[in-house]
Amino acid sequence: MESKAKVLLAEDDENLGMLLKEYLNAKGYQTELYVDGEKAFDGFKNNKYDIVILDVMMPVKDGFSVAKDIRMIDDKVPILFLTAKSMKEDVLEGFSVGGDDYMTKPFSIEELQYRIEAILRRTKGAGGVASQDQFTLGTYTFDATKQILGHNGVDQKLTAKESELLKFLCINRNAVLDRNFALKTIWSDDSYFNARSMDVYITKLRKYLKDDPSIQILNIRGKGFKLIG
Repeated sequence: MESKAKVLLAEDDENLGMLLKEYLNAKGYQTELYVDGEKAFDGFKNNKYDIVILDVMMPVKDGFSVAKDIRMIDDKVPILFLTAKSMKEDVLEGFSVGGDDYMTKPFSIEELQYRIEAILRRTKGAGGVASQDQFTLGTYTFDATKQILGHNGVDQKLTAKESELLKFLCINRNAVLDRNFALKTIWSDDSYFNARSMDVYITKLRKYLKDDPSIQILNIRGKGFKLIG
């Protein structure tokens, strides 16, 4: 059976989680199940998914927190919340942190499939899953997959960490990229040594981008960095 899409499913009720995973896999999806929010976010960082399904009430890290972290590094992957609550405040919070849809438990497993298909139709269109790896920065082009920054026909090959850092800055363009978040996501911890290392990488990226003065990476004191332009 041809795979339709790759699904990240975060559900702490393992019985329900396995039921949903087996059903979606039977329908042609590649589904990976995580039983808490922290494991789900770690899985997201290390894999590419076409859609994310998050239970709101999870141990270690709740679904809303996971969604916020995902939106820091990917502003396009669709997110569907599963919630036992139907309070207006919870629904609004789900949308405010970047959710695309929500379902209130208990729900029909067939309806979940239809919701997934509807979301993917909206977000994929005719050209497949929207890419988060191609960016235009003024007179520069950046291919995060190939780790290449291009300018006037000249390609600058970036290291893996340079490329990850620039990708996060691009996704958060004109907004603040939280310093601690970037450290924990790219370097795995926010130690003093890693913080100094990140400062060196920021200096390198500024040097690579210096030929277009409209592009700047600003230090936002006490918060992080902002790519403008």
